[in-house]
Amino acid sequence: MVRIRVLVVDDHRIFAESLAAALTAEPDVDVSAAGSGPAALRCLERGAAESRPYDVMLVDADLGAGRPPQPAPLREAAPEGAPVDGIALVAGVRAVQPGVRTVVLAERDDPRRAALALQAGAVGWVAKDCSLSRLLTVVRGVLREETHLPPALLTGVLRELTAARKHRSDSERLVESLTPREREVLRCMVAGLGRKAVAERLFLSPHTVRTHMQNVLGKLGVHSTLAAVALARRAGVGPADLAPPPNGVRVG
Repeated sequence: MVRIRVLVVDDHRIFAESLAAALTAEPDVDVSAAGSGPAALRCLERGAAESRPYDVMLVDADLGAGRPPQPAPLREAAPEGAPVDGIALVAGVRAVQPGVRTVVLAERDDPRRAALALQAGAVGWVAKDCSLSRLLTVVRGVLREETHLPPALLTGVLRELTAARKHRSDSERLVESLTPREREVLRCMVAGLGRKAVAERLFLSPHTVRTHMQNVLGKLGVHSTLAAVALARRAGVGPADLAPPPNGVRVG
């Protein structure tokens, strides 16, 4: 019999152990548990190294809730760092092991977060208090390329996804209005560089960089660097490559 390898990720130990025990009672399911994002990534890595990869990951939507928030770079560096938020972990696992099907376990229906989970790569959103038979149906279903959402969430999730696509399209159009140099500056801003660092990176004077940044904010219709970065990310703009630049001459 081919057994389904399931990884339960939840920092509530009693819940994780109870769920793992219930699933293990099934003859075709093999279960492990992890209490954090970093521990989950280690389990996945170990399973792959031993040629026993996991098939499905069940992750708590509120993983890490109540802990001090992690810096954004740490959350975004899921393959190498330590995501603690459930949805950040979904994205991290998709990056390092795209073959793992991820299902989010939630205490409440939340269309916005469910949509974010789907965008991050989840293939299911299930209530924590659902029956074991329902959960097993989802686990087996996602292995057949099915996506599972509670019927009551469908309308709200579709609305959120439609709005997200519109925001992305609007953001892309605004970014397209930038000059090539302004896009370079924006990518540096996305990478977290300040005015002086951007000037050094692009061999420009700080005054010139300030002008470019003001132009970027104006064309994007925002009033802060943080808002510009958020809009850039919606448009799919990635951070500048921070490898040491070639020798050059400062201009501007």
